[in-house]
Amino acid sequence: MSDKIRDQVRELWPELSWIEDDTLRKATEDTWVLALSQSKLDPKDLNEIPFTLLVPDCPVTFMEHKRAVVHISLESARKIREFFGDNLPVDLDTVVAGAILADVGKVLEYDKKDGKAVVSDYGRYLRHPFSGVGVAMQCNVPESVCHIIAAHAGEGDMVRRTTEAYIVHHADFMTFLPFKNRF
Repeated sequence: MSDKIRDQVRELWPELSWIEDDTLRKATEDTWVLALSQSKLDPKDLNEIPFTLLVPDCPVTFMEHKRAVVHISLESARKIREFFGDNLPVDLDTVVAGAILADVGKVLEYDKKDGKAVVSDYGRYLRHPFSGVGVAMQCNVPESVCHIIAAHAGEGDMVRRTTEAYIVHHADFMTFLPFKNRF
């Protein structure tokens, strides 16, 4: 995999350093490197394209949204640990890796035409929770994190979510729905 893309991934995701487990951190990074190597988007596009195509003229970029989700997820997980301790265990590495990878499939689901983000031909058939899990599995991401990728969006309403998956799901939706449902 390209060293240039790997350097760009590290620049996009300083939060990778929050993952204490070396193997999980590498698998998380490798997933982004692989996805971007297969994408029609350049890594720099992620700081320019909207995080969703469901909000016309969305003012927030992909990376602004994604990094907010990671930060909110980690802080929420810490508060759950603080208030509930062993009564509701939370694995912080799983939360961070899952939040970083939740939308990795969007780089396959999106394309750029005339300077604007659009749904790619690939994205017409597979939404990002599915493609994200596929890419993550190729990089040996553990099932607990793949579960978060699969369950973070509406598709996850059909499965029983882990505590870590609920955290990422709610962090994602609390930073999406206010843009979608403005009044």
